[in-house]
Amino acid sequence: MLRPDLGIIARHAQEADVQAGPGPIMARLRTLLPAMLAQNGIAPDRVLAVGIGVPGPVNFVAGQLVNPPLMPGWDSYAIREDLREITDAPIFVDNDVNLMALGVLWRQRKQIENFLVIKVGTGIGCGIVCHGELYRGSTGSAGDIGHICADPEGPLCRCGNRGCVEAMAAAPAIVAMGLEAAQSGRSPALAERLAAKGLLEAADIGAASRTGDAEADAIVRRSGHLIGQVLAALVNFYNPSHIFIGGGVSAIGPMFLAAIRQSVSQRSLALSTRHLEITSAPLGPETGLIGAGVLAMREALRSGGPA
Repeated sequence: MLRPDLGIIARHAQEADVQAGPGPIMARLRTLLPAMLAQNGIAPDRVLAVGIGVPGPVNFVAGQLVNPPLMPGWDSYAIREDLREITDAPIFVDNDVNLMALGVLWRQRKQIENFLVIKVGTGIGCGIVCHGELYRGSTGSAGDIGHICADPEGPLCRCGNRGCVEAMAAAPAIVAMGLEAAQSGRSPALAERLAAKGLLEAADIGAASRTGDAEADAIVRRSGHLIGQVLAALVNFYNPSHIFIGGGVSAIGPMFLAAIRQSVSQRSLALSTRHLEITSAPLGPETGLIGAGVLAMREALRSGGPA
């Protein structure tokens, strides 16, 4: 919950399984939003606008997801209409990485105008800012780089194709490689974590890498190199001044970012990388939250935006 100046009034976070479909999540939102307003003494009619980010391709005008690989059951779901019973404020729905890009754009105060924001989590996405404006493409799917092919003979992706970088380098792939290393005995550190917790997360592979575990380090580097390989193509094509890396996987350790930089440097043209900076997203985990506020405020002030 943000003020008009984008200062944070309150925040609430809880895990949600988007693959369970829209019903349970939207029901939680319909309960949570009025409760947060009441807890902070804010009348519902004081809400100026609502910004929502979702991990998939979005038809921005309709405010609906379109065939999202990570979210079966959400295709064409009317998110805005579902929330109409709890607010009369205009509601805007966009891809979550686009919101991160808007958050970075606001943070930079237009000091940089051509950059990419990469989110690496369960999936991989890219927010594109060109000449100071968010670029969504002709139908809203610009930046869906997780389904760029990294290996035609690679593993099957959720989208139905093989070798997508998302299937080889995002969190589920990192965890799968970590489990294999733990169960085979090649990684004592991961085997110990698996025995203690009963499961592994991407953060566990990152933690083992930071303690010097060779197998965990190789997994982190492999993921970074594969992502860097895709980003190198984007750098050659788009020539951004900055690339900001965010999402849960971005926190697994310095070797991840170093591997991305190395791949981009090796595979990009010299002129395109001469002044290129690849860094972590400047607002950390709040990048998307701030971006949702930017989206809500900007679109609410524009005439003819979605309602």
